[in-house]
Amino acid sequence: MKCFERLVMAHINTIIPETLDPIQFAYSPNRSTDDAISIALHTALSHLDKRNTYVRMLFIDYSSAFNTIVPSKLITKLRILGLNTSLCNWILDFLTDHPYVVKVGSNPSATLILNTGAPQGCVLSPLLYSLFTHDCMARHDSNTIIKFADETTVVGLITANNETVYREEVRDLAGWCQNHNLSLNVTKTKEMIVDYRKRRTEHAPILIDGAVVEQVESFKFLGVHITNKLEWSKHTKTVVKRTRQSLFPLRKLKGFCMGPEILKRFYSCTIESILTGCIAAWYGNCSASDCKALQRVVRTAQYITGAKLPSIQDLYTRWCQRKALKIVKDPSHPSHRRFSLLPHSKQAVPECQV
Repeated sequence: MKCFERLVMAHINTIIPETLDPIQFAYSPNRSTDDAISIALHTALSHLDKRNTYVRMLFIDYSSAFNTIVPSKLITKLRILGLNTSLCNWILDFLTDHPYVVKVGSNPSATLILNTGAPQGCVLSPLLYSLFTHDCMARHDSNTIIKFADETTVVGLITANNETVYREEVRDLAGWCQNHNLSLNVTKTKEMIVDYRKRRTEHAPILIDGAVVEQVESFKFLGVHITNKLEWSKHTKTVVKRTRQSLFPLRKLKGFCMGPEILKRFYSCTIESILTGCIAAWYGNCSASDCKALQRVVRTAQYITGAKLPSIQDLYTRWCQRKALKIVKDPSHPSHRRFSLLPHSKQAVPECQV
């Protein structure tokens, strides 16, 4: 069945346009969490460069988003996107009349037939969810809605304390969720306010369905800890703590007389993968002390393995170059327009500048 789902998914991808939902950074080629984080940070920092401005970031949490898809509404959207009747009918049949039974010991429950949601673990479910939510976009230019699967973030750019448009956007989003059977979990939804002004005023909380959204000083956004000062000490401390925990098995492997190549491979798979998680989005603004703390982990691992390891700065440079090259080659990427090629010369190949 999964093989057949892959065939159906490939066929659907040939029908829908590549730029259908440019702010959905999941389930698409050349899109990842660091793209979503970079877009959010770039949008916020570009606005904060102006006078009398601040940014409100609303991190939405849904209750079982995949399980609340309404197949009839999804099929209506698929028809609008150009999928033929036969394919739409197959998808409707795929999503409905699923029998579920719970068994405790040797006692099964009565069979329950579900006609909502997408089956968990299916190949098609992520794509169908993306198509179901592709029209969930910001209605005002001063707001941006960034999505990574069901992780939704509203970035509101506020000028001169005028929050009317931002609050309208939140109300419209709540109404859109209600119309599409998506349940907003207000208790887990958080808001972070980035305000660098010297004369800051009290920020009134956001209300969703009459419930107050909690304001926080930091939030773990797609695996990266972001603070309301846009500083990275909290995130680097978390990274250092996780990598130091992985140094213990590295020492144990060395105690078992493993060679430098095996130790280096283990380092790359465990410790380096943690160090480079979304590194292109956060390392460039780290303080000198945070950079030294990260580099100490690399030095310790280098001492244990006895092999030459790339520095944290080299890893950052490599990841940025790789990411920039992919963006330049992908016109559908939302950051593509922020890059321009330098003029050709006989001595040098074209380079990219932000």
